[in-house]
Amino acid sequence: MRETRRSASATHVSGSVNEVLRRPLTAALTLVAVTSAALVVTTASVALRIARNVVTPPRRRIDDVVVRAVDLDAGTVVLSRTADTIVPGRYSLWFDSGRGHARITEIIAVDESSVTRRVHSVQRGDLTRATRARWAGWWHLTPSDLELGFSEVGIMTPIGVAPAWRIDAADTTDDWVIQVHGRAVTRAEGLRAVPVFRRAGFTSLLISYRNDGDAPASLDGRYALGADEWVDVESAIAYAVEQGARRVVLMGWSMGGAIVLQCITRSSLAHVVTAVVLESPVVDWVRVLRFQAAAAGLPAPVRDAALGMLASHRAARWVGHTAPVDFARLDLVARAAELQVPMLVLHSIDDGFVPSDGSVALAAARPDVVTLEHFTVARHTKLWNYDPSRWEGAVSSWLDSLETRQRPN
Repeated sequence: MRETRRSASATHVSGSVNEVLRRPLTAALTLVAVTSAALVVTTASVALRIARNVVTPPRRRIDDVVVRAVDLDAGTVVLSRTADTIVPGRYSLWFDSGRGHARITEIIAVDESSVTRRVHSVQRGDLTRATRARWAGWWHLTPSDLELGFSEVGIMTPIGVAPAWRIDAADTTDDWVIQVHGRAVTRAEGLRAVPVFRRAGFTSLLISYRNDGDAPASLDGRYALGADEWVDVESAIAYAVEQGARRVVLMGWSMGGAIVLQCITRSSLAHVVTAVVLESPVVDWVRVLRFQAAAAGLPAPVRDAALGMLASHRAARWVGHTAPVDFARLDLVARAAELQVPMLVLHSIDDGFVPSDGSVALAAARPDVVTLEHFTVARHTKLWNYDPSRWEGAVSSWLDSLETRQRPN
């Protein structure tokens, strides 16, 4: 009887000990589960925000340059030192949330935190009141800055009329160049290229496209990264043909390069395009987005989740798209065999935004049609700003060498 009681007591003690040990273990496992779930939710939330940012046209640009001092009598401005503001050349400085604009030129002095540069001129606003600004590659704001005659025309696209600038060649010609700007900017980006093409005898058409702030918006109001925008370029080609163009060169800047590449591989009017010029182009979006994620310090799981959401039918509604992004369709390195026309690619090795390895890979895949002009130091879409003589010389020489401009018999 005594042994039985002791055994029962021992069982009770053992059970109590097990329960005591089980409680913290259960709590720990619950904490791990909750933490893991929270981590998954956080990762998904951040990834969704990133995915949306990729395809959502920004309402405003970030003023990330500090204006430390302005002396217009001396013609100088002191700015915070960044990877862009210390590059030699001539550039735009947007201030007052984009309402003000100044042209900035030579570097006068540089220290660890600031750079002093020459103020060429102020087109808009009061620079002396500016405290923050944004650095850009523009130099001309409208065709009027080129002191050339131009006309504002409308391109009929499938979603409405998109405004464009037409700058006719000095002499009658049937050679046209269509400029396609990049992400989060407007058609003014291509004005830098007008003079060199005009000297070569081209009429220039600088177009807008869906969701860029000038052209009509699509139903979802989102960038398709080239997958839909190319249709608006096709409409511009149709307009040029109606106006007498027989040979068309397409020039794309940054995301405009991705749009151009989609157009020449998908349009029924691709046969009219005799050559392509790409400046700092996106030729493979996955490369670009991975590069930008790494530069931003994003963990690989967040990056991959964002890419997965962009490519997912199920997540398209969350991202704001009517359809997922077909990254394989947008990868022109993998589809390089489809390229049929001569192509000049201009890219800076230290682009800083769109890595040049895509352009290098494209040139390696199709050396028979792709000519790669590699710059250093120049940064993203600012090759002309950094070295206009070399940039215009490269474009001019390449245009002169094109057999595709020979008149048909």
